Amino acid sequence: MNFARKGLRVSGRLGIIAVLPFLLFTPGLMQAQTTPESSTDAQKRERIERQLQELQSMKKDLQRQLGDFDARMKALEVELGAPQSKDTIAPQPVAQQPVATTNQVTDLTAPQVATSPPPPEPMPSAGAKAEGWAKFWGPYEPGKGFVLARGPLGELGFGVLTYLRYLNKLGIDPSYTDAFGRTHPVQQRQDFQLNREQIMFRGWLFDERFDYQFWVWTQNSSMGEQTQINVGGNATYSFYEWLNFRGGIFSVPTTRSTSQSFPNWIKIDHRTMADEFFRGSYSTGIMLEGKIAPPRLQYKVALVNNLSTLGVSGAQLDNKLDTVATALWWLPTTGEFGPTLGFGDYEEHQELATLFGVHYTHSTESAQSQPQENGFENTQFFLSDGTLIFSPHPFGTSGSIQELRYQMVDLEAGMKYKGWSLEGEYYFRRLDNFHVTGGAIPVDNVFDHGFQLQASKMIVPKVLQAYFAPSKVFGQYGSPWELGFGLTAFPFQRKEMRVNFQALFESQAPAGNIALPFSPGNKGWIYTLDMGVWF
Repeated sequence: MNFARKGLRVSGRLGIIAVLPFLLFTPGLMQAQTTPESSTDAQKRERIERQLQELQSMKKDLQRQLGDFDARMKALEVELGAPQSKDTIAPQPVAQQPVATTNQVTDLTAPQVATSPPPPEPMPSAGAKAEGWAKFWGPYEPGKGFVLARGPLGELGFGVLTYLRYLNKLGIDPSYTDAFGRTHPVQQRQDFQLNREQIMFRGWLFDERFDYQFWVWTQNSSMGEQTQINVGGNATYSFYEWLNFRGGIFSVPTTRSTSQSFPNWIKIDHRTMADEFFRGSYSTGIMLEGKIAPPRLQYKVALVNNLSTLGVSGAQLDNKLDTVATALWWLPTTGEFGPTLGFGDYEEHQELATLFGVHYTHSTESAQSQPQENGFENTQFFLSDGTLIFSPHPFGTSGSIQELRYQMVDLEAGMKYKGWSLEGEYYFRRLDNFHVTGGAIPVDNVFDHGFQLQASKMIVPKVLQAYFAPSKVFGQYGSPWELGFGLTAFPFQRKEMRVNFQALFESQAPAGNIALPFSPGNKGWIYTLDMGVWF
């Protein structure tokens, strides 16, 4: 095949060399025939014009054939996987030569030489197509997904997050009694749910410092509710390593689980009971973030509409715009704590990685600006017995709360080493400045505190992880607690695909929703089996 290619190249070059003097002679011939002539030379002029047209036609045909040879050689080289020849002769554009006559008028009585149509271009081979597409389409990159397009003006990546959940809540009590003597029914579920389907597009535009991410997100367990489908996104511009500006919809950094650490969690898409009780959720606004004295200190400061925006229209929001969430982390030993400051040590740190952090959040919240449904990712304010504080007559009196102030401090610490991880958070929450209608309530404020602890070990590196996750809330109207045990398998030895089994014991959970394993008032054993993929 190499010999054949060389033969094609040699024969093509010999053809050019043979014709070149003839073609070079053509301009001289044209010049020679533009001198004035007598009428007796008309027949000679017609003969020369015919020869000139024939030569021009031959020249075009030769250039077409050379282009055909080059295209065929390139296609064969691509199929063989060989590098393309550097000495292939690219066809040159054909210059339209004028017909030389004494009066610049073409003699229409002269016979016209018909030119053959150009040969069809060869169809590109499968190898050639793959080589062309590979420059722009399809490579998979962790953190970006499949890169659909990449060029000097931007990049577009495609990702998916989804999981199938088997949920068994047959072991919980069918009802619970709150701190004010009211009895509420509890649903004992057993079902399969394709619990989350999230399609994500992410990349950069015009400047690599300008990142974006957009998503369409739904959960079948919330089907039929107002918040079943969420379409959102945000964009970030990086001015410096210590100053990045983000705008759009994002999780408010009230705790580590809402500080863009998802999906690098030990559990699949749910938190401990205490974290669920205290945290904020997704909202719309702006955020500054970065690394101070890099890489040891990191921070986030967010100003958003409220603590939970999913299912809340602009007409429901108040005009105070005072929801502020801040976070500061110190990473004293290694200057990092795994991807997105996530949970667990799948990465098997060979040096001790440590983290210390503090969060402070302040917000004025009203009953009108709260989600009307406790759908997926929504967070609502509960008393520690599971009573929704914005519900009618939450304290068993005639008074109902229309507005309150939320303040929370979250302290956290963690360590990771050779597949082991131990991470904990302690929360302090105060609700006050109550605006009450319809009567009185027995308190001026509500103060709750509690903790979560997550301990994990990679039993088989990259393959099998075990964890233990207790949590507890110390509240004015109850002190619920939780124990969680789980095993997670990584069948492809990658974090993007996981199979998780866990057993939870809830002692009258104070929070939750239908997209989570637990709901308010749940008491007893709950089992889940999750099979998930994210990239």
